[in-house]
Amino acid sequence: MSQPQNPGRNEHSGPHTGYSEHDVQREVTELEGRSATAARIFDLRRIIGGLFVLYGVIVTIAGLTDSQAAIDKAQGVNINLWTGIGMLVLGVFFLVWLKLRPVAAPEDPDATGTE
Repeated sequence: MSQPQNPGRNEHSGPHTGYSEHDVQREVTELEGRSATAARIFDLRRIIGGLFVLYGVIVTIAGLTDSQAAIDKAQGVNINLWTGIGMLVLGVFFLVWLKLRPVAAPEDPDATGTE
């Protein structure tokens, strides 16, 4: 019979068996904090609202500087101005919504007492 390569190690030992429970808990808490921060940063309301505000400003400026020929081409409606204002309103709506209802941090299942 041959001797096992690592007699003190069983098949369930992982590479992180040297960590204490405190180290593992600290690392989990750190990762949860990073996850919550990433969720706030990459919230789609922030991205959509920011893009609509940016493009709304550009289109509104284009509408303010349109020539009479461009307005006549759109049957007398300054379409760039109205579209830009609409985009600005929608973008501000998304950003206000983000401010009023921020992303909730994920709940810790151990804190509720359920296993």
